[in-house]
Amino acid sequence: MIDRSPVALTRHGTVAVITVDHPPVNAINHAVRSGLMAALREIEGDPGIKAAVIAASGRTFMAGSDIREFDSAPREPVLKDVVAAVESLSIPVVAAIHGTALGGGLELAMGCHYRVATVNAKAGQPEIALGLIPGAGGTQRLP
Repeated sequence: MIDRSPVALTRHGTVAVITVDHPPVNAINHAVRSGLMAALREIEGDPGIKAAVIAASGRTFMAGSDIREFDSAPREPVLKDVVAAVESLSIPVVAAIHGTALGGGLELAMGCHYRVATVNAKAGQPEIALGLIPGAGGTQRLP
C-alpha cells in the first residue's frame, strides 16, 4: 500500500496552493500537521512564490483536530506551531474557507494573513462545549 500524504502543494504562477485532503472532514491529525509544515518550508525556500492559499478538498474546510489523537501524547509539530509558521511566513497567506472551519481549522484560518469564505461557510470553536479550551491561539485571535 502506498502512503499518500493528505497535504498537496501545487503552484499556479507565483501563488502556492496548499490543499488538505483528509476525508471526511479534513480533521487535523499528525499527518496533516506534518504535511502543512513541509509545504510551508518548501514555500519559504522558493523566492518565486509571492503568496499562498490554504484550502481543503471535499465538503468542508477543516473541522478541527482529530479526536482519535486526544488520548495519546502530542506529536510534533503541534497545531500551535503550524499556526505560528503560517503567521510568520514572509508572504501573504490566505485561508479559502468553505463548509465549516471548526476548532483547530478555525485557529489555522485565523493564523493566516487573510481569510475568504463562501457565503454559506460556518466557523466556530465547538470544543468549548466539551470543556476543551482552544490551544492554538483561538482564545487570543477570535476576540
